Amino acid sequence: MKYIYFLLYFFSLTISAQIKGIVKDSITQKPIAFVSIYVKNENSSLTSEEDGTFQFNANENGKQLLFSAIGYEDKMITASSNLTVLLQPKNYELEEVVFDKKGKIRQLEIGKTGNTVAQAFDTGPKIDTKFFPYFNKYNNINLIQQLVFSADCKIDEALVKFHFYKLDSNGFPGDEMLDENLIVTVYKGVKSYTVELTKFNLYLPKQGVFVGVEKLNIQKNKLERVIFNENTQTTTTQIVYCPMILYNYIQRPFSFSYSGGNWIKKESKNQENDSNLITVFEPAINLILTN
Repeated sequence: MKYIYFLLYFFSLTISAQIKGIVKDSITQKPIAFVSIYVKNENSSLTSEEDGTFQFNANENGKQLLFSAIGYEDKMITASSNLTVLLQPKNYELEEVVFDKKGKIRQLEIGKTGNTVAQAFDTGPKIDTKFFPYFNKYNNINLIQQLVFSADCKIDEALVKFHFYKLDSNGFPGDEMLDENLIVTVYKGVKSYTVELTKFNLYLPKQGVFVGVEKLNIQKNKLERVIFNENTQTTTTQIVYCPMILYNYIQRPFSFSYSGGNWIKKESKNQENDSNLITVFEPAINLILTN
């Protein structure tokens, strides 16, 4: 696979006062790591640190913040100083698991595209998804065993979060299939990764599945660069959060991204387009199924 590297944009941040807070489990009072915090209806987000703490610029004061964490109910609050945010754990109904006697173990990799060129992007504060439809040939080989992806990382041991979503009644990404965070460590350089998923006992739903990748805006992932402008004789600090997941430029009927607390669907607006396809960048991730 060929790799082409682009940097869509950096986050340019000005020095300003910081408002701090912490996210905790409402029952145990223990801090919750890697909570996604979105500024409602804005392309801005942050992530709680491993100890549950977070901080944001003072200019976010008074805005609506959406707190979202796997295994917890979403919560919307108004930003203010010294926040303690308590999230309510979700109640899960355990599904019955039936184990069949298996003969020869088979594997099937799905999600491969005709586009062999993968590109690295700084995708910013959002969750990008790739849709995996269900086909009849998966009937006897539908256990999701592994997740395969590649990344370009400029620092060592950055963290990235993956999501698995069922479809809702409107065909949008709906309920999370996981009841705990799927956090993957990414190392410096351009590398491919295979993540073992067997312990989660995930079966590909008949309606298909959306797999989402989320960048964690935490201190551990931060890369800062000081840029000097010769024309203005000034310096600015540019910040990017690692890693950069590789994407494919490909045609699809639709694509979904999560930003500002909302799912955003891209689809063709051209009624004369019989194929009804649009060209999108989607995460270059594959799934390996087994029986």
